[in-house]
Amino acid sequence: MKITRIETFQVPPRWLFCRVETDDGVVGWGEPVVEGRAEVVRAAVDVLAEYLVGQDPLRIQDHWQVLTKGGFYRGGPVLSSAVAGLDQALWDIAGKTYGAPVHALLGGPVRERVRVYAWVGGDEPAELSEQIAAQVEAGFTAVKMNGAGVTSPIATAAETAAVVDRVVAAREVLGPGRDVAVDFHGRFTAASARRVLAELAPLHPLFVEEPVLPEHGHLLPGLVEASPVPLATGERLYSRAEFLPALTAGIAVAQPDLSHAGGITEVHRIASLADTYGAQLAPHCPLGPIALAASLQVAFATPNFLIQEQSRGIHYNKDADLLSYLADPTPFRFVDGHAPRNDAPGLGITVDETAVRAADRAGHAWRNPVWRHADDSFAEW
Repeated sequence: MKITRIETFQVPPRWLFCRVETDDGVVGWGEPVVEGRAEVVRAAVDVLAEYLVGQDPLRIQDHWQVLTKGGFYRGGPVLSSAVAGLDQALWDIAGKTYGAPVHALLGGPVRERVRVYAWVGGDEPAELSEQIAAQVEAGFTAVKMNGAGVTSPIATAAETAAVVDRVVAAREVLGPGRDVAVDFHGRFTAASARRVLAELAPLHPLFVEEPVLPEHGHLLPGLVEASPVPLATGERLYSRAEFLPALTAGIAVAQPDLSHAGGITEVHRIASLADTYGAQLAPHCPLGPIALAASLQVAFATPNFLIQEQSRGIHYNKDADLLSYLADPTPFRFVDGHAPRNDAPGLGITVDETAVRAADRAGHAWRNPVWRHADDSFAEW
């Protein structure tokens, strides 16, 4: 079996899919994207495809080595995301070829269902109580929310109080038997994060995500030591090497993204590395159906898995949603806040190719917003 063609599709609301075709007629799908830079990743996939076309798709580990290390300049979000989507597609082909789900190829399932959470509140958290109540009614046992919108370099008393008030509102709806995770999104400095974390502790968040920017990872040891709340990070880390300092700092939860951190191959290894530090895996995934399908395959085969992000109803999805490009939505019909185990071959989903090709003709040019402080200086989004 040889790879004969690799195509990419830039589909709303902000995603990029890739399709890998073989001469045996087996097709694999992946989701290589950097949100807001889809066109750039598309070009990177085209370059990497020069190597893959004509190759045996089942040599996944060898291809991963060449795709990530075959160029003198390595890594970074664009190349790692391009590799990630291609890697997902190769695992999809392998599963379909062997007639097994990817989690079986990774060593078999360690659980029968995967806990998932729902997003609430948007970029500028609002109407939280109503949104959380709706997710509880839908059966979810956990939600995640942004802690704040634009935040001063040293958070004011009002900004700090607003973060706490939002989590109080969430906890009142959720009660003690459900969980809330709070995403700081790198919008806080270490000093501000330290202050807010102490005030959030009585509300028992499941974790606080990205308490500081990834480039300030050297500050994580002090934050972990000072924080009574479990800390999570990793959506902007792209390899085992980049996760190592965060894990040695003592983070509780590693959050690699299956569409950014080298795909199934690398995230499976990141999970094992995290396990040696007593950290749990909670893959980042506010993306499309292929990324989620790949994430779930890893989750079913990972002993130290905690919870899975998913994008049903997320505020970014205005022109399409998680189910828009699937021929069958069954794999993402969550029951009591969990995704039941799916034993269909490969990634376990059937992509609606007609819908994907039609959406690609429309395309998208999604960009994240640029925020500014009151004095018109740049603010972290």
